[in-house]
Amino acid sequence: MEGIDLRDRSVIELGAGTGLLGIVVTLLGARVTITDRAAALEFLESNVQANLPPELRPRAVVKELTWGKDLDNFPPGAFDFVLGADIVYLEETFAELLQTLEHLCSEQTVILLSCRIRYERDLKFLKMLRDRFSVYEVHYDSSKDVHIYKAQRGSCKDDF
Repeated sequence: MEGIDLRDRSVIELGAGTGLLGIVVTLLGARVTITDRAAALEFLESNVQANLPPELRPRAVVKELTWGKDLDNFPPGAFDFVLGADIVYLEETFAELLQTLEHLCSEQTVILLSCRIRYERDLKFLKMLRDRFSVYEVHYDSSKDVHIYKAQRGSCKDDF
């Protein structure tokens, strides 16, 4: 996988947890919306404040997002990239996650998901994703058993 220039790109991170991915992407020049459920926001916001220099903090917005709910709070198709790290593990959230991805993505949006395939249900999610998006595995780290998938509406053959 080639490098990606994130300068001034619009990025949303789903299920951010500690916010590490969103913080790194902000440091790489993107405008980032870092999201998670309400219970995680206080910790997430404190991590963003503690780990971004003051001049970059305006480029990172922490916002509540429960998949499938209140999607009108996010402009449809407004993001260049949708990122998710280890967010595919609860089968009961798969339909809402897919609904959220469909809302957030335009034809040009690139989804990058990193995950471990631990159970059959994880493969079920990938099948559900492939029913709605073109999906390609772009990297596999065998030492950590982590897959990175790129998904887009239509064809994913173009570079980032």
